[in-house]
Amino acid sequence: MNFSDQIPIRVRYGETDQMGVVHHGNYALYLEMGRTEWMRKIGISYNEMEKNGVMLPVISMSLNYKKPAHYDDVIQVKTRLKKTPSVRIEFDYEITNSEGHILATAHTVLVFVDMSSKRPVKCPDYVMELLESFNRAL
Repeated sequence: MNFSDQIPIRVRYGETDQMGVVHHGNYALYLEMGRTEWMRKIGISYNEMEKNGVMLPVISMSLNYKKPAHYDDVIQVKTRLKKTPSVRIEFDYEITNSEGHILATAHTVLVFVDMSSKRPVKCPDYVMELLESFNRAL
């Protein structure tokens, strides 16, 4: 399960500080965008998962900043599943600029939670089936 996906994002003015540099807090949004699109590509929708009674909160996030991104840059967010999910699902990220320079690396851990009990649960079977099916197709 080593599928990775990459999405482009154009840095908006409101995401920068007075120096035109992306404010560090916006990187969490970029990671979420990358993760959401990664899941959508293999057929998993956060919306559908929640309709099925499972939410996926972030319980850990680490970011390592290498170089700044600036207003109007087009950055690439590469998202990769780190390992087969269980109760947790982990992603690694690499954010690069248009020249291919690494701007940041990151790692997130999310946990599958039953929305009614608010307790952790194992990865839903349909998610595992989609992951396995997608992996076989690669």
